[in-house]
Amino acid sequence: MPSILAQSIRAAEMAEEDLLSALAWQVDLGADEAIAEHPIDRFAAQEAATSAAGAMPRGPGGSSGAADVARRAQPEMATPRALAEAAPTLDALHQMLAQWDGSELRKGARNCVFADGLPGAHVMIIGEAPGADEDRQGKPFVGRAGQLLDRMLGAIGLDRAAEDPAKAAYIANILPWRPPGNRTPSEQEVALFLPFIERHIALAGPRLLFTIGNTPTKALLATQTGIKRMRGRWRHHPASGLPLLPSFHPAYLLRQPSEKRLSWQDLQALRRALDGETPQIEG
Repeated sequence: MPSILAQSIRAAEMAEEDLLSALAWQVDLGADEAIAEHPIDRFAAQEAATSAAGAMPRGPGGSSGAADVARRAQPEMATPRALAEAAPTLDALHQMLAQWDGSELRKGARNCVFADGLPGAHVMIIGEAPGADEDRQGKPFVGRAGQLLDRMLGAIGLDRAAEDPAKAAYIANILPWRPPGNRTPSEQEVALFLPFIERHIALAGPRLLFTIGNTPTKALLATQTGIKRMRGRWRHHPASGLPLLPSFHPAYLLRQPSEKRLSWQDLQALRRALDGETPQIEG
């Protein structure tokens, strides 16, 4: 009969194997980093919420006051477009996005990555979604792709830190929350946040739009045509009427350096438009 010690060793080995398998499964799902620094007691939180609800002042008939119910229910009942249009300023839109729980993405991300650069800059650059570095720092395009983007902008005299609207760049993404594992956003997620980025454009007030990558180009132009056919051609953004120039995403250029020559052509076209040349709109 095996000894108690041998049985304990085998049990420990099986437990370790199970734990490693569970960890590998989570990594495959995109859980590549810890989100919270401390454990959260969900049962205690639920009990606290239930107690608070029970202590809520009641109106006639045992229900809470009608005004309070309406106030608390309105954000949940309103559509994304109604919520976006209700934001009078960029700060208000930022706060609304940070608090709105209409997307599951919010639960798996650290920060609402809203924008960087100077509001009112003549050009607004729109990417896809935050990555791991952006999620940690709460700013768009701060990883390797962001560093390349800064060098690209610098080559045509633009800087996200500039205070002159003619020399500055204002940068945002279609999605303010990082998708798990940096996956490509789904069509449903893009459609959900489209009203917010359209309101973002209206409040930021740029003269030109520069979309980088498939996701923002397809979303803002309502097209299924890929970026390789769309890049370098000026279009009208339907919602704002602004000229929009699609180009490659810097992350793509890191994987395909040979395409940088085409991106340089796009950047030169953007520079000419900023200098006063009228963009030749197609479509």
